[in-house]
Amino acid sequence: MGSLKRNSTIYIDKEALATLAMIQEGIFSPVTRLMNQKEAQAVDQTSTYQGKFFPFSLILAPSGKRNERVLQSAQNGDKISLVQEGEICGELIVDEIFPINKEDRVKMIFSTTDEKHPGVKETLKRLGNYAVCGEYRVHYPSITQVKDQIKEAKESFEAKSVAAMMFNAKPLHRAHERMIRTAIGEHDLLVIFLQKQFKEELLSYELRRRALQYYVDNYLPKSRVIIVPFENTYIFAGYHTIILDSIAIKNFGCDRLIIGENHSGIGTFYDKRGIHTYYAKFKEEHPDILIRSEYVFCNECRTLVSTKTCPHGTHHHIKYDSEFLQGLLKVGLLPPAVLVRKELSAIYLSELFPNRFDDLLPKFNNYFPSDGLIEELDNKKFYLEIMKLHQTVSLT
Repeated sequence: MGSLKRNSTIYIDKEALATLAMIQEGIFSPVTRLMNQKEAQAVDQTSTYQGKFFPFSLILAPSGKRNERVLQSAQNGDKISLVQEGEICGELIVDEIFPINKEDRVKMIFSTTDEKHPGVKETLKRLGNYAVCGEYRVHYPSITQVKDQIKEAKESFEAKSVAAMMFNAKPLHRAHERMIRTAIGEHDLLVIFLQKQFKEELLSYELRRRALQYYVDNYLPKSRVIIVPFENTYIFAGYHTIILDSIAIKNFGCDRLIIGENHSGIGTFYDKRGIHTYYAKFKEEHPDILIRSEYVFCNECRTLVSTKTCPHGTHHHIKYDSEFLQGLLKVGLLPPAVLVRKELSAIYLSELFPNRFDDLLPKFNNYFPSDGLIEELDNKKFYLEIMKLHQTVSLT
């Protein structure tokens, strides 16, 4: 790493680096560069860029007094090093420096400035008072690797139709499984973009990926499904998520975005002309967004059903609520198998509570039936055996 000059260095976080990399790789095309002041104002006022719907401007406005001093003193043509976690990750040639209104930008993204909203509060912290634009290059190879992986899969399978789904999978539940299976039945190839967060979570990205990969490897035609990481930066946190997801997946090489009808981006808003949905603002321009009806477990049908096809009332329905399921996992409870596949629950819990059964494992064979073979025991198998007992039919 070269030496850093304070007067020619901007410090950015990983979210900003990932966003810059996506712009650089054309993931937001037709936006392929940082916007200058005139472009940013036009996009924020009209929600269009080069004649196409685009929800808000893409700018770089890093927070911090040191960054602000650098930007205030920068001149057109200056070369600025971009630094993330102490390492130079790219450079930018200054074209323009301009002030921004942080509250206005936050409202463009989240449709509110209420700091009780966690996204608003976090975004206000990471926004500075000045934006910089100009030609730049950053080093963040994972975006290019994902593009190449999707291209290779399409060519290998000779896929003519490629669907994409954006998942947090926190955790992967039965409704997710139904959506995945339906998508595979309708398309040659399914790309699952597994969202990577930039803050610590109960279920880490690696744990969620491991569970999802287990499901694909064991229960699906795995040659027709690929899992790729998706950098879920702050710009995807607002009500314009669907349109940004749709733009992104197309530029990654997919044809159609599949979402659930309970997606937050379909939410309603009110203005002087009445009640609208965010999706309605751009659905004509993006007819290839496929909205699946919500899936629930009906205790009368005794199976997973669509809310649009089940004749029973909502009081018979069990919803697949990720927050509730995470709550069960957080306290170490096995979610019912009708909600989360038992093999996946075992993966999650054995990671969250790695030493939980140290005292019980040596006595495993005394608690559960076996086939008589000596086998290596671990926490995951213990959870699976417990689940078998939960599912055993009563003799009465």
